Amino acid sequence: MTADLRNRLLLLLVAPLCVLAMIGAWLDYRSADEAAGRHDQRLMRLLPALADSILSPAMTEDGQPLLLLAPPVEEFLRQNAGFSGFSVQDLTGRVLLGDDWLGSAVPTTAVPEFHSVEHDQIIYRVAVQRGRTSAGELVVALADGSDARQQWGRQLLLRVLLPNLALIAAAALAIHWAVRRAFKPLVELTGAVEHRSPRDLSPIDESASPAEVRPLVDALNRLFALVNAQAESQRRFVADAAHQLRTPLAGLQAQVEAWALAAQSAGEAGEPGRGGQSQSRSNQPLALDAAGRGAISLGASELQKLRQATRRTSKLAHQLLALSRADARSLDAQPPQSVDLKALCESLLEAFLDAATAKGIDLGLETEPAATAGHGWLLREMLSNLVDNAIRYTPAGGSVTLRSGMRGGHAFLQVEDDGPGVPDAERQRVMQRFYRLPGSVGEGTGLGLAIADEIAHVHRASLTLAAGAAGQGLLVTVRFQAGTQTA
Repeated sequence: MTADLRNRLLLLLVAPLCVLAMIGAWLDYRSADEAAGRHDQRLMRLLPALADSILSPAMTEDGQPLLLLAPPVEEFLRQNAGFSGFSVQDLTGRVLLGDDWLGSAVPTTAVPEFHSVEHDQIIYRVAVQRGRTSAGELVVALADGSDARQQWGRQLLLRVLLPNLALIAAAALAIHWAVRRAFKPLVELTGAVEHRSPRDLSPIDESASPAEVRPLVDALNRLFALVNAQAESQRRFVADAAHQLRTPLAGLQAQVEAWALAAQSAGEAGEPGRGGQSQSRSNQPLALDAAGRGAISLGASELQKLRQATRRTSKLAHQLLALSRADARSLDAQPPQSVDLKALCESLLEAFLDAATAKGIDLGLETEPAATAGHGWLLREMLSNLVDNAIRYTPAGGSVTLRSGMRGGHAFLQVEDDGPGVPDAERQRVMQRFYRLPGSVGEGTGLGLAIADEIAHVHRASLTLAAGAAGQGLLVTVRFQAGTQTA
């Protein structure tokens, strides 16, 4: 946009200069034409004097006309020595006196005629007239090589084109420099908006912009404010909804867990009666309510489904809340702190060790000292989602490894598993919210990787997916920017 505007301004400023140069060339030609007109008048006035300078052939021994130049003609030839000439011809075109190269066709009338002749790389303006002389009817001619119009034609390149082209080129450079300087604030404004993070909706400083573009800056600031208000409203809604869901879901999950324990206890307490029959007449487990009042008879499969549903719903509410917090503007106001990535990996190992052991998964740790500037609780949520995903989708007997360290001046975190992995074509889509791979087994909401990617962006880090060792499984790498790590 700015480049096109610069080009248009440059064209609009240079085009008039070109027109002015053409007008200047035309005026120069008109000036040369007027000077040439004066030269023609001078040559025409000298032709009668040249004709009067011819004496009768009777006055010479060989019968040829004798020439006695009149003072005006002699003065003209003397002043323009080397750039002038004359000739006297008879009616057959034969040159009797003067310069042979001035021979030309004999005029049919007594009216003076003008034409141009090039001789010795000089263009001459020639005036020719047929008339009566002392030696009879002859043709006289005068040539002037200092004709301004003829010289203008030869010196067009040196006197007009080159100076004007040089002037236009210099003006174009000066205009380009001036326009570039004038548009520098606009270019800086464009770059600031272009490289701004999608999460950064803070207003643009109007005082740093030229007065001509301040209405545009003001309009952008109003748009940023409207978008920010709408996004903030959506974030508050998600956070409030997730927060409100957590309390009843936690109670429901506790209730279901209590029912499950009560049912299990009741099933174990049943004693065989006579004939090897149990004393309980119902083949369904007995579950007490949370207050111990009454009893609820539920099937084992129904109870298990209810238990899984409450866990899944509770986890979804927790993930929605985490996603809302990761996208909150309040993070900008919270100063980042030093986060020990090695200690973070060790704490996550302890947190997920029981879940991994219960599934028969080898949860390992390969860490080196590394730290970064950020929000510890968010980085813990990110790594927790990555480890939970790895354990969830790795089959029994597999392995999951947590890593931290420094590489090329960048701090990094890694979670690697030897599970089914993610195909190359799906690695971008699995970052989307609520997207799960077709045919995925087990429970899941499709938010784990989306939350991890959101938190990585908040910390200006990159989250990439790749195949694990030997092309099997999934390797998730979070690479922090250089300079964000702390000692």
